[in-house]
Amino acid sequence: MALRITMLRIITQWVEAQAELRRISDRTHDDAMTHKEATVREVLQTVRRQGDKALLHYTEEFDQKILTLDELRVSGSELDAAYQQVSKELLDAIQFARQQIEAFHRQRTPKSWVQFGEDDVVLGKRFTPVDRAGLYIPGGKASYPSTVLMNAVPAQVAKVPRIVMVTPPGPDSKVNPAVLVAAQEAGVHEIYRVGGAQAVAALAYGTETIPKVDVITGPGNIYVTLAKKLVYGTVGIDSLAGPSEVLIIADSTANPVHIAADLLAQAEHDTMAAAILLTTDSALARQVVAEVERQLVNHPRRTLTEKAIAHYGVVVVVDSLEAAAELSNEFAPEHLELEVAEPWDLLEKIRHAGAIFLGCSTPEAVGDYLAGPNHTLPTSGAARYASALGVETFMKHSSLIQYSPTALQKVAGLIQVLTDAEGLPSHGDSVRLRTQP
Repeated sequence: MALRITMLRIITQWVEAQAELRRISDRTHDDAMTHKEATVREVLQTVRRQGDKALLHYTEEFDQKILTLDELRVSGSELDAAYQQVSKELLDAIQFARQQIEAFHRQRTPKSWVQFGEDDVVLGKRFTPVDRAGLYIPGGKASYPSTVLMNAVPAQVAKVPRIVMVTPPGPDSKVNPAVLVAAQEAGVHEIYRVGGAQAVAALAYGTETIPKVDVITGPGNIYVTLAKKLVYGTVGIDSLAGPSEVLIIADSTANPVHIAADLLAQAEHDTMAAAILLTTDSALARQVVAEVERQLVNHPRRTLTEKAIAHYGVVVVVDSLEAAAELSNEFAPEHLELEVAEPWDLLEKIRHAGAIFLGCSTPEAVGDYLAGPNHTLPTSGAARYASALGVETFMKHSSLIQYSPTALQKVAGLIQVLTDAEGLPSHGDSVRLRTQP
């Protein structure tokens, strides 16, 4: 039975814990989604028909920003000025993070290969980048230079010839200088001040000003996510990233102050962010609940963070770390922290997670900003089948096949049997005519 605490619930029953984690995982699947999807469909269709005119209309309607056509693209002078508007410390941090992210993703770059077999049979795989990548970077009231780096650097490592970024206009219709600096450091070629579903539509279909791209990546609100879902097939996408989430597994060695901070670090993202603790220590559970409430007292984003904690925060007391791993695998969290004495031992029991942070000195924030692995991750259980954004997101592969006359002769009979079985005579003829006198 759940013990009612002011903000954060403690659950001790297994069945209730499973039900609560399912509820949190399904938090974006409600009746309101049908109405939102209808709105997004209309936006997509209008932008497809009307192009730039629709972009300006929706930017005024949704963002309360009036732009001219000339203002859609961020100018060179604004890009130059951005460097004068960020501190040296911030520039150094952006450059260090870019180097870390680039070094990690260079290790993940797929390599083309060719294999030479008997009778001059050649098989292989050839990787090439997409021609154009579109990056969606959330903005408006907030700024996310780290998200720019996480999306743009893998595209640059993949050697995408044209990297296009869209982001909502902020105060005075400007784009945050840190975002502009990060984009330039990461190799973005052009930036447009437009956001929401209309920005996704522009990238998917193209307008008079914004080019049609091949792949769209980057997180956004529910309207952005629905837009990416609806244009998939016209373009490729990275994933349907929902509200962010962290799941922490902790034993008696964990520090309740640190865990509370990590839970709040997730909850401060969004009112629908999820913050979950699974622990074998009931005393730690109570301490974390108290510490969450203490740290919330003077929190700058208290209203938003409290709402997330109240609706999608939970502490579950389990009998063992094995039980915690089982619940975690059912939930398949975006971020998983293993704050236990032997995290590498527990790792062997983890099957599904977007990113795994091992040990008490590895808060999620390290991965969010500069460790190197990507912070654009699968959410809402998608870690069961999906992975982080990477260089391969911006690449595709072609199979390579070459048979010599001798090799084709050896398999001609087998191919004939299979084409006959499938009732495709011309398939058989295409081989027979090459191998029979």
